Amino acid sequence: MPNTAFPGESPREPAGGTAPTVPGDLTDKQRAAITALFGSIDSVVQELGERFSAGGHELAMVGGPVRDAVLGREVHDFDLTTDAVPQTILSLVEGWADAVWTVGIDFGTVGLRKGGLQLEITTYRSESYQPKSRKPEVHYGSSLHDDLLRRDFTVNAMAVRLPEREFVDPFGGLADLKAARLRTPGLPEDSFSDDPLRVMRAVRFAAQLGMTPAPEVREAASAMADRLAIVSAERVRDELTKLMLSGDPRTGVELMVDFGIADHVLPEIPRMRLEIDEHHRHKDVYDHSLTVLDQAIELERKRGMQPDLVLRLAALLHDIGKPKTRAFESGGRVTFHHHEVVGASMSKSRLSALRFPKDVTAAVGKLVALHLRFHGYGKGEWTDSAVRRYARDAGDQLQRLHVLTRADCTTRNRRKAAALARAYDDIERRIDRLAEEEELNKVRPDLDGNEIQQILDIGPGPMIGKAWRFLLELRLENGPMDKEAAAEELRSWARRHLEESGGAGGAEQHAERSE
Repeated sequence: MPNTAFPGESPREPAGGTAPTVPGDLTDKQRAAITALFGSIDSVVQELGERFSAGGHELAMVGGPVRDAVLGREVHDFDLTTDAVPQTILSLVEGWADAVWTVGIDFGTVGLRKGGLQLEITTYRSESYQPKSRKPEVHYGSSLHDDLLRRDFTVNAMAVRLPEREFVDPFGGLADLKAARLRTPGLPEDSFSDDPLRVMRAVRFAAQLGMTPAPEVREAASAMADRLAIVSAERVRDELTKLMLSGDPRTGVELMVDFGIADHVLPEIPRMRLEIDEHHRHKDVYDHSLTVLDQAIELERKRGMQPDLVLRLAALLHDIGKPKTRAFESGGRVTFHHHEVVGASMSKSRLSALRFPKDVTAAVGKLVALHLRFHGYGKGEWTDSAVRRYARDAGDQLQRLHVLTRADCTTRNRRKAAALARAYDDIERRIDRLAEEEELNKVRPDLDGNEIQQILDIGPGPMIGKAWRFLLELRLENGPMDKEAAAEELRSWARRHLEESGGAGGAEQHAERSE
């Protein structure tokens, strides 16, 4: 490997008098990126490398930080690897690190903080899953080469030795980055057997880095997708989350379906490929759902939103209820009545099985359930009370529902698309106006629970809740009312309620006395 100094390096030499070394085929942009990386970490990581070297041990920066530096991306976390075992790592950083944590020590990892940097140091290792095990077996190694060999992909199998700052790329990661090609350091079958989650990581990197899996990677991923069954739901969830928050989740989802990965993670998605939507405007519901996902992401950007996991999951899953609700009618028409209700239940079941947090699961379910509500709006025929109910039912998901509903318009008919956009502009304006006039997000009945009890002369019990809900509907229908008018409506409701339920006396007598 040729030794080449980085341009712009300080004249001083690192410990040991060795100049930094890199392969000769780096582009100027890549050289500049790695130089910038060294410039930002020299005072901490270089010093740490010198401590390990003085203690007779190797240390190297490895994986994602090196890859991102070569790509010119900002580096936030620093992953290091060493031949020192965890207890030796602890002794080498004792008194030097500002803080140390050992949460991952069973897997050979020690975390530490020095100054403003957070570092993780992992002993050279290999890990593998037994055929039916959900926990990997970890074995420590003794060489950087072997440690890089067990990495998931060649683009993550590049390293920089410290303190000498030698760039190490034994498996052609640089060439693969240039070619936007995703390969494994060894046989992909061995890599995916060591950790089956890597088949999902392959599609995530395709979406995140714009890379194309090599043919042998595609073949192995397809053949071994069923091995995901032994990986914990939490790890699968975390990988899916990273995919959905990437710059191009559609590519990752398509690869998941093509490789058969989705059959084990989101089986509802490939099932939509056979379902033609009721408007016959798309190849199938699957293609439509991916288009909605793309359009939701574009609207995120236009509205200055950060990548939104809930919104993106809702966009992908909003039509998963269609296969179960498909019906054929006369004239060849296909319908999916109540697919939003069925889809909401299915999405919550799937996300719960993947161990997503309850708030994420509930929010996605609500958006799926409400995604068709707007289509009754027409040209603005809704009353103010209907608009209030729309906003009330959406609650804290209203802004996401705005985006999802707009994204769900995938018609190629420009006139129809423009009309739908105008209609949704109108409902958003009306919601904003009502919110300003009435504090719509804080809508409550005009009487509280204590006032209900006083007017009806009754104590706590189920009647109070029923009365409160009646008054809330009245508030949504009529807007704000004064307390005397609300009290009169409440008395009338109490009499009707008891007549309909066949009851006499009790609250009815209280309602009469309270007049």
